[in-house]
Amino acid sequence: MKIYKMLILSVIPTALFYFMDWKWLAIPWVPVALLGTAAAFISGFKNTQTYNRSWEARQIYGAIINNSRSLGILVRDFIRMDDKVQEQAVHQQIIYRHFAWLTALRFQLRETKSWEHVKTKGYNKEFLRYYEVPEWKGKLDEELINFLSDDELKYVLSTKNRATQIIALQSAQLRELNEAGQISAYNYTALENQFKELYDQQGKCERIKNFPYPRQFSSINLYFTNALCFLLPLGFLGEFSKMIEKFGDHIVWLTVPFSILLGWVFLVLEQIGESTENPFEGNANDIPITQISRNIEIDLREILGEKELPPAIQSVNNIVM
Repeated sequence: MKIYKMLILSVIPTALFYFMDWKWLAIPWVPVALLGTAAAFISGFKNTQTYNRSWEARQIYGAIINNSRSLGILVRDFIRMDDKVQEQAVHQQIIYRHFAWLTALRFQLRETKSWEHVKTKGYNKEFLRYYEVPEWKGKLDEELINFLSDDELKYVLSTKNRATQIIALQSAQLRELNEAGQISAYNYTALENQFKELYDQQGKCERIKNFPYPRQFSSINLYFTNALCFLLPLGFLGEFSKMIEKFGDHIVWLTVPFSILLGWVFLVLEQIGESTENPFEGNANDIPITQISRNIEIDLREILGEKELPPAIQSVNNIVM
């Protein structure tokens, strides 16, 4: 589509210049160059900032991986009881509740916001034919039922921020264990700090999800890029018209390929920035939070000593969610 757009914008003025002798369409290159410089700066700024949003999201989920593994070994080694069967049951309950938190968080992050592009922009929608977003196909309650008791599931589903309330349930159980003397004060504090860290990472994810890239920066980049694409053929006509006496009037048709090439560069840069703005929206270039959550689940199940592990999530058409 970008090439077709530039083809139309370049062929029409070139044809009018060549066939209709509309010489006034040729403009000096200086204003085009000045606009191009401004467009390059604002496009570079946007792409840098949107990449930073995406990279921060990946760093956050990297921290969630580390905190989850730490939680697993702390639960296993810090919560000790005389009854080993009961001890194992408590370990499993807390770890499974953590799986529920990972599940609730990724479902919340995959909710579609009005400013996201994956379902509205054609160049994003076409990729949806090649992969599926599990959080759009599945249901949260059907996945949480594997990790929570009936009472906990009913309570969590009745709340607005399910991930937040799941960690609150974790903290409440730790308090009960501490009051019952089944976990020391030091171990209790260490485990609570792990949940505090998870709250911090959840809040960082919600900040990125709920605060879009500022529209004023996104809009001005779009306006500058489109204005440049409109003026590029006119500027090239001005430059190539200077060569007519030496090479003939056919030289002006070089306006078309040069305009298409340069315009395509700026339009693609604008599209790349737009497609990177929201790293949790379900785009093909999203942070693979479903795969990461499954990998965490596998690691923690192994810490619990389980042998029957869920399979790792594989890419579909080289796209992994």
